[in-house]
Amino acid sequence: MMEEGHPQVPSDSYVQSFARGLAVIRAFGPDRAQMTLSEVATVAGLTRAGARRILLTLVQLGYVAQDERRFSLTPRILELGYAYLSATPLWNLALPYMEEVAENTRESCSVSVLEGADIVYILRLSTHKVMSINLAVGSRLPAWVTSMGRVLLAGLPEAELDRVLAASQIQAYTPATLGSAAQIKQELIRVREQGYACVVQELEPGLQSVAVPIMDRSGRVIAAMNVSGHVSRFSRDEMLQAFLPGLRHAAGQVNQALLRR
Repeated sequence: MMEEGHPQVPSDSYVQSFARGLAVIRAFGPDRAQMTLSEVATVAGLTRAGARRILLTLVQLGYVAQDERRFSLTPRILELGYAYLSATPLWNLALPYMEEVAENTRESCSVSVLEGADIVYILRLSTHKVMSINLAVGSRLPAWVTSMGRVLLAGLPEAELDRVLAASQIQAYTPATLGSAAQIKQELIRVREQGYACVVQELEPGLQSVAVPIMDRSGRVIAAMNVSGHVSRFSRDEMLQAFLPGLRHAAGQVNQALLRR
């Protein structure tokens, strides 16, 4: 239980009650939109008493709603995510160029950043549903098996890359999935050299995507932009020929806009 067993850290740099509050918020999700007190406590790793105090505090603050024995997040929780997005230059800078890419390709265009061993979507324009799960801003996917993730991983220093791969749960999602950290690192060398990543049916059958880096003024890769579609509409080579030039142009425009900030 997190309530008793969370790792001890200096009290002047770690507010345990705040960490528990975030754990309660993160407990909710697509498959857990409404939960009882016991369910929240179990998912968040807290005692019932601890979860109850936090839930009732969030109810008073307007971030959680209570309907008899069940709790759910309210739309006010979006304020927390919007605070990040509104403070992120990419949110405003990339959107016009993404719209151009989506319009020209008639395919979905996204921007993501690296967070731990995952990519987190911060922008997404969806034209087709190409995955079995619904992707939206805030969605997470394993970095090592996605085109945007590989672009982001390819931009990491070697030691940091090794840490991320060690924390990744590498598994075979499909017969096409690269099956080891060594194979992934070899692919990342190719991504670094060619300046883009292309992933075909490694995460999910039928899904393919191509991604390019977005860089800050120092040349550090800070985000990735991709176009994704279904293999029934394009072969790998056709996808690269049709999507990569426009994608590179859009990312280049964002890079230039970041330089002017």
